[in-house]
Amino acid sequence: MKQYFLGIDTSCYTTSCAIVDEQGQIHGEARKILDVKSGERGLQQSNMVFQHTRVLPKLIQELPQLPISGIGVSAFPRREKDSYMPAFLVGRGQAQTLSHIMNVPLYEFSHQENHILAAIRSLGMVPKEPFLSLHLSGGTTELLHCTYDESGFFDVKLIGGAMDLQGGQFVDRVGVALGLPFPAGSHLEQLALESDAYDALPTSVKNGYISFGGPCSEALRRIEKGVDPKNMALALFKCIGRSLEKLFDYHIKQYPVSTVIAVGGVMSNSLLRSRLEQHLRRKGITLLLAEPQFSVDNATGVAYGASLLHNK
Repeated sequence: MKQYFLGIDTSCYTTSCAIVDEQGQIHGEARKILDVKSGERGLQQSNMVFQHTRVLPKLIQELPQLPISGIGVSAFPRREKDSYMPAFLVGRGQAQTLSHIMNVPLYEFSHQENHILAAIRSLGMVPKEPFLSLHLSGGTTELLHCTYDESGFFDVKLIGGAMDLQGGQFVDRVGVALGLPFPAGSHLEQLALESDAYDALPTSVKNGYISFGGPCSEALRRIEKGVDPKNMALALFKCIGRSLEKLFDYHIKQYPVSTVIAVGGVMSNSLLRSRLEQHLRRKGITLLLAEPQFSVDNATGVAYGASLLHNK
């Protein structure tokens, strides 16, 4: 008899739920980006909680009614002591309630693991050897050394990332300054794809950590002076791409691996995906990428993770 697993993720800017079977095939998926007022660059946690609480039951009702064998949920940002964010309590509470009423096991994951598992699900494989994972999103810029252990979780070590501004914050601050809706990534990508000219922004990577603060300040100065939006959009992604190349060049000397998994909303960008893939290929490293729709926030990862743990 086929088994089905429910996944729930209530992140900073997206409410998500999904159902997958024991082979990772998706049988239902629903998500909604949280509403952000025009001109704003984000939400307060209280607003996130309010919107998740209102939206999640409606999204779950969009899923097919199937016999659920287990539930996976993003319960905290990272698998670390004291890792906490109120937004995740909404999904966790809903999952705990459903687990009790349905009398099925609940498997708690970090949001970080959800992203990695979403990529692994769409790739159809679980790496047995250590790998590096780049998580690049609105709230995170982290390079992780990962090993999938026999318990079904990941042994994760943070080795690099951002010193100040996160990659997605860089993108959104530039986008909002240009008058684009938040989140601005897809709109900026479209502008960048329409341009072949740009004036390079500076990059700063020291001891394996990126600083996006300086490049962002320079970008905002240029916007105030009336820079062409298409030029700026392309310069932005060229800057992020070059910064990522420097990040990997530093760390792969200390952590030689054959595989890199890149996840997070910013890594749904076609320009960054292509550039990083080519750069790592020249070094003999395979870049594994989820399909763009599963690189951004979604709940397929925790649903798939629940299936892996349930059938160990």
